[in-house]
Amino acid sequence: MTLSADNTRILERAAQEVNNEMVINLGIGLPQIIPNFISEDNSPLIHSENGIIGVGNILPYDESNPDCMDAGGGYVDVVPGGSFVDSAESFGFVRRGKIDVSFLGAFQVSSKGDLANWHFPGARKPGMGGGLEIASCAKKIIILMKQMDKAGNTKILPECTFPLTAKNCVKMIITEKAVFNVSVNGLELIEMAIGESLDEIKNTTGDDFTVIDNLKEF
Repeated sequence: MTLSADNTRILERAAQEVNNEMVINLGIGLPQIIPNFISEDNSPLIHSENGIIGVGNILPYDESNPDCMDAGGGYVDVVPGGSFVDSAESFGFVRRGKIDVSFLGAFQVSSKGDLANWHFPGARKPGMGGGLEIASCAKKIIILMKQMDKAGNTKILPECTFPLTAKNCVKMIITEKAVFNVSVNGLELIEMAIGESLDEIKNTTGDDFTVIDNLKEF
């Protein structure tokens, strides 16, 4: 698996947000690869809404079991003691608030924590999938995404312009440039990537943010 330096930085930082007392859920795309960055002595229980509780690493095709796939269609390992359940039970697990943290991708996030990650205008609508339940019911939503889209537009905005998945659900945003907390007071910059400048982060963020006093680098 070949990852860009930016994606590697995002995933390494995301892995710091979990511990072995958590149950976490991984969205489609970049979040699916998080298990490969979590240390063996700090492994949470990973839930996949298609019916695996105990997801392991993403596996290459020639090392995989074709019956073991996560919700994004990636071939995965299953940890010792992992379970397979039906879809109803899996989503019941989500709706009962058993997910401590869910890592999701996004097309856009607002400074109020609104999430748009299911439909890109002009594309076919595949359906929202499990995103609505997860965004609404997980105890904490962390977004993993690039700071800018392919057209050079910021993905962090005062208001999302794409259809929303859920409102006021995002608590943290991790990009290749910065880590923001999201609260009722808006965005708070808590870390910036090594080599980035505060001016660059301001220029690529579509709304104002505050900066904590002890700003760290990652």
